[in-house]
Amino acid sequence: MILRIAIVTDDRGWHGVRLQRALRARRADVRLFSLRDCRIDLTHGSHGLALPGFERRLPDGVFVRGIAGGTLEQIVLRLDVLHALRELDVAVYNDARAIERTVDKGMTSLLLDRVGLATPPTCVTESPAMARAFLLRETAAGHDVVVKPLFGAQGVGLRRLSAGNDIPDASDCNGVWYLQRYVETGAKGRGWHDWRVFVIGGSAVAAMVRRGTSWVNNVAQGGRCEPAALDPDLARLAVRACAAVGADYAGVDLIRDCDGGLQVLEVNSVPAWKGLQTVTRVDIAACSVEDFLTRRVAKPRSAASGG
Repeated sequence: MILRIAIVTDDRGWHGVRLQRALRARRADVRLFSLRDCRIDLTHGSHGLALPGFERRLPDGVFVRGIAGGTLEQIVLRLDVLHALRELDVAVYNDARAIERTVDKGMTSLLLDRVGLATPPTCVTESPAMARAFLLRETAAGHDVVVKPLFGAQGVGLRRLSAGNDIPDASDCNGVWYLQRYVETGAKGRGWHDWRVFVIGGSAVAAMVRRGTSWVNNVAQGGRCEPAALDPDLARLAVRACAAVGADYAGVDLIRDCDGGLQVLEVNSVPAWKGLQTVTRVDIAACSVEDFLTRRVAKPRSAASGG
């Protein structure tokens, strides 16, 4: 039987092409759609979902490559579609639960800390007094503090605060301050850098060092990709971080402090890998598709997915 697979994306782009090619190499019937174009419609078949290209029956699996931004209501509806697919026994990779846990940096930090993973001290609050208190404690102890958007990616909107600085205005952070201790890596001539480790199906498959032109190392902010060996400590922490948020696949960002200790910064459940692919021989798209089809799509589906 030919598998009918959907790739969720708003931009076919480089990643969509690579995934489509890898899926077609496995003889899957592949269709791309945006969650913008999906709806919950209780008059539509027996399952109540309307997905472009899947009018007669639901797909066998859904690979989530991208979710467009929008209003709170729009984002909730798009995630509701992914939740509904999971409830209908459709394999969703990554599913809405993992995406919600990782898009929300505060929840990611909480889950990492809960399972005992080293991650920088963090405070997430609506109270300006509590935000200032955290900033004062950290700077008094000799640490800078990074302010990040609670929902954000690619290093956009990051600010570094030192002693004497004040927190941003509430309007600059949508009324929620996410503050995290800054981890110094630029000392001792090593330059600003961190690691991105790609985890698929519980295994670390590739890694790179990102070297920044400033303390923000993201590739989108000018960071340079360099190949990195998958040493056991990097791999172990990345795999555990991925498991902590329940992700099938993820890009895990780690940093080594001046004492040599590794800390987990973020887990990205809809990760880009174009930069990583330039410095590794591992075919990231092919490995992701192999895990998706063999571990997630191949499992039996219940009658609930019919219609």
